[in-house]
Amino acid sequence: MLEQESRQPSSIETYFSRCFGFSLLTIAILTVLMTGSIPLTSSIAEPVTTDDSDPKAPYAVPTLIVTTVFHGLSAGYAYAWWVDKGQVAFAVGMVVSGAIAFVGLWCALFATSNGKISRKTGADKRTAGFPFANKEAAKKHGKKSL
Repeated sequence: MLEQESRQPSSIETYFSRCFGFSLLTIAILTVLMTGSIPLTSSIAEPVTTDDSDPKAPYAVPTLIVTTVFHGLSAGYAYAWWVDKGQVAFAVGMVVSGAIAFVGLWCALFATSNGKISRKTGADKRTAGFPFANKEAAKKHGKKSL
């Protein structure tokens, strides 16, 4: 696709490109299933959560980390090819893989631990209120908000 001259792909190129495409689809489906994003039960009555008793829970964070590293490396590799060749297809791949890696990093930093929920207010105690102060919580406790 990225060559200057046009030619028909050889049979081995077709085979490897299709195998690579199918493997990427399989990895994507396994990632979504192993993180618990799609429920594997047919019951609609119970809420979809990934708590510690859920059998998928031990696999959620390692799957997230591995796929984040994969997409970060893919973004770096596409960047190196984009700098060398200057083709738009590499830039698009770099942006997409970088965005997915960024979302994975954000989830690894902020969505992987159980929050410290206050019994009084129901708010997460780890939040600082910067740059926006929680004026309603400050009113309940008689504190001044910024």
